[in-house]
Amino acid sequence: MTDIAGLTEIRVREPHRIVDGWAARKRRDLVGADGRLLIVAADHPARAALGVRGDRLAMASRTDLLRRLATALSRPGVDGVLGTADVLDDLLLMGALEDKVAIGSMNRGGLHGAAFEFDDRFTAYTAREIVARGLDGGKMLTRICLGDPGTAATLEAGGQAINALADHGLMAMVEPFLSVRDDGKVRNLLDPDSTITSIHVAAGLGATSRHTWLKLPVVDDLPRVMDATTLPTLLLGGDPSGHPDETYAAWGRALDLPAVRGLVVGRALLFPPDGDVAKAVDTAAGLVHR
Repeated sequence: MTDIAGLTEIRVREPHRIVDGWAARKRRDLVGADGRLLIVAADHPARAALGVRGDRLAMASRTDLLRRLATALSRPGVDGVLGTADVLDDLLLMGALEDKVAIGSMNRGGLHGAAFEFDDRFTAYTAREIVARGLDGGKMLTRICLGDPGTAATLEAGGQAINALADHGLMAMVEPFLSVRDDGKVRNLLDPDSTITSIHVAAGLGATSRHTWLKLPVVDDLPRVMDATTLPTLLLGGDPSGHPDETYAAWGRALDLPAVRGLVVGRALLFPPDGDVAKAVDTAAGLVHR
């Protein structure tokens, strides 16, 4: 185990410890007896999305983010973390990933606010690296814009990644949105019908669905939305805006649906309004694992 201050020294003098650490990491089953998951998301910075509640650089400090992640991962009921290689390697060296689910974020090329945002290339984890390091799955953002040709490459790459992960029995976490570009800015359509459409496109990617999970937003008329699929689904938190109690209540109602098997939440848990990460995480864990 290494403290945050020692991470750069290890990267300079002993980079092999990252490879060795992944090989020696204690792994667990993807899901426990209740079939549910609480995953903390930390892949936003790699897509240039650093903001939380109007603070556009809230996630700019890596040491602060790592402290928050270490706190979250230390709490009972937190099953694992989703992140890019730089973040997961740091957490590995800190000893925070033992007996935890580790999901690698794969396509981070569609940078937030970029003219090429819909050309969301797979610039982060590859399926091959996920298998080699003993991660538990890969996540792919799948924004579907019918008016942007960049969507086609994202869909093709997503299907290939699903196939490659399934070949090794690993989770493919697909996060679909039907999206548009308004006044130069990308906007995800969060109405029920658009979400249902995105589900059907995402569920059909790849040559097999046996290890595919969905990551979906909490939208209106969620029972009808979730009737669109039999794939196990984790709900995302997004950039928090309302009062935390309202957010928790919405999660609680959604988690009653059979296909909803947990949460993948980042900013809402790591940057709660009162700053108490442990309290926010404990609340979410109580909702997921009852």
